[in-house]
Amino acid sequence: MQNFTLQILENVAHLQFSRPDEMNTMSPSFWRELDETLQQLHRDNTARALVISSTGKHFTAGMSLDVFGNSVSLDDKDASSRAAIFDKLMDMQVTFNRLESLRVPVIACIQGGCIGGGVDLISACDIRIATADAFFCIQEINIGMVADLGTLQRLPKLIPEGVVRELAYTGRRLKADRALTLGLLNELHSDHTALVAAGLQMAKEIASKPPVAIWGSKQAIQYARDHSTEDSLKQMGWLQSGIWDTAAVREAVTAFKEKRPTQFENLNAINRFIES
Repeated sequence: MQNFTLQILENVAHLQFSRPDEMNTMSPSFWRELDETLQQLHRDNTARALVISSTGKHFTAGMSLDVFGNSVSLDDKDASSRAAIFDKLMDMQVTFNRLESLRVPVIACIQGGCIGGGVDLISACDIRIATADAFFCIQEINIGMVADLGTLQRLPKLIPEGVVRELAYTGRRLKADRALTLGLLNELHSDHTALVAAGLQMAKEIASKPPVAIWGSKQAIQYARDHSTEDSLKQMGWLQSGIWDTAAVREAVTAFKEKRPTQFENLNAINRFIES
């Protein structure tokens, strides 16, 4: 891969952006590689958690200028051309949606700048941790457009709406310490090395839990975010009745009493229907 490195060790997948000289910008090849990688991780059953980190000074400077050139053109010459922009945006949104629908939790480790499309990306992750020098910027308003890949839809569910409006209207930077206070970040770390180590350790803890119960927890949290408490409690009943596993509960309790690591089966791999 040109834009990433991927390592899976002890059921933890680590996807790391690998173009620090270009500030890890999101080129057309970035989108293709990320989409293919997330699809593969979703279908495979090796990883129980995914850590996304980066290299260099910044997590990502956002969309590459290539995206606004011939590679991904948004033609506004007439009504029909503008209508086609809808489908193109839907196609791009799918990639970040995969982070949200991935069967395992996703931990974003952010250093330096997380700009434009980077905010779209980390907003779709389950957990965000960062270095003390990190900052977030809804850059799109600074280049004359509206953020359109998830920031304005997901961020208001993570931090107060008024703060999102401030960032979206002004293009100001949200610094890490304020992001921590607002709840966008779970933790701050002194440097990049400590940050990645903490992300991998958290992922390792997640990977030690029953994968089906982790999957169920992610499903329930995301459903509750978008539905009423009453509807979410009903969904919880259906979900729990579908995934209840007495053997997993017994193993968790026994391992705790015996002070030993737990032993759980991975999720089943998913074979694509069209390839069956």
